[in-house]
Amino acid sequence: MAGFSLRPCGDFRTTYRQDTRIFDTTYIRNAAILGIFAVAMIPFVLDGYYVNLFIQISYFAIAALGLNILVGFTGQISLGHAAFFGFGAFASAWINNTTGIPVLLSIPLAGLMTAAVGMLFGLPAARIKGLYLAIATLAAQFILEDFFARAEWFTGGSYGAAANPINVFGYEIYDDFSFFYVALFFLVVMYLLGTNLMRTRDGRAFVAVRDHYLSAEIMGINLTKYRLMSFAISSFYAGVGGAMYGHYLGFVSAEGFTILLSIQFLGMIIIGGLGSVKGTLMGTVFMVLLPEVMESGVSALSIFEWASSTAVTDGLAYIKEMAIGLAIILFLIFEPDGLAHRWQQIRAYWKLYPFSY
Repeated sequence: MAGFSLRPCGDFRTTYRQDTRIFDTTYIRNAAILGIFAVAMIPFVLDGYYVNLFIQISYFAIAALGLNILVGFTGQISLGHAAFFGFGAFASAWINNTTGIPVLLSIPLAGLMTAAVGMLFGLPAARIKGLYLAIATLAAQFILEDFFARAEWFTGGSYGAAANPINVFGYEIYDDFSFFYVALFFLVVMYLLGTNLMRTRDGRAFVAVRDHYLSAEIMGINLTKYRLMSFAISSFYAGVGGAMYGHYLGFVSAEGFTILLSIQFLGMIIIGGLGSVKGTLMGTVFMVLLPEVMESGVSALSIFEWASSTAVTDGLAYIKEMAIGLAIILFLIFEPDGLAHRWQQIRAYWKLYPFSY
């Protein structure tokens, strides 16, 4: 057939490198870069309320990604993630206050300290799994909560600990506008590291341990090593997120790191999608914005005369509080694979339209 050239039609990947690339196409990569630049413009086009919401999303999303690496990618369970989040906050403040190390360096160092603690509490994962492991991590939650209350040299005890603002080249970041870009930097870096981790040999070993640990062991994967490594990485992410949280607020108190926060972290990765990096971010956005949307809805209903009664007001307040638990239940029933799976289906529908069936 002279004059004609045959070209592949479809999505062909002929090398392992192509199969593990971060972005499937150049278009998706460019869209992600443009998306980051668009987010960077938020402080210039939106007020401080939305800037504050993004900062919350950033440090919660970093910690939630660590939990997803543990639960979604490795198949381990943890009910004590909030305690590691809190340990990172206290550790960064302690490092900065006692040694004078700049806050920007204290944050990753606090992550490393939290990783060491996570490995200590992750030791039971080498021998137990399932419900027994969940109980062991629940015990870690309460042990660390008690430690926060008693270790005055580290946490300030019941008084809490002061966390100094971030200092960049002599400029102290006090306001949300400046902290926004610090949060964006850490968010992008930590998510790129997490995405690349899943492309490495260690990341594939995590998934093998999750899918079938006996087969993984037969293949030569050291189960103890990778389970401990997963706990360490998960705790590192929690520590970094907690350190950002502490320095953003300027004060760290043990009351903020209860079992309820651990359940919220689990809700983030369940709603976003277990075993999905981008799903973790989507789930965090959902969980952070849900109370705000519910608050706006309750405020909108208050203009009606029938909504001003005490019974209706109390009922609306109760619905607002139960929204998170209800969202988790509904996602488990109707969308167990999370928002990431739904997003993939929407993309596939438009990519194959009009033959999307």
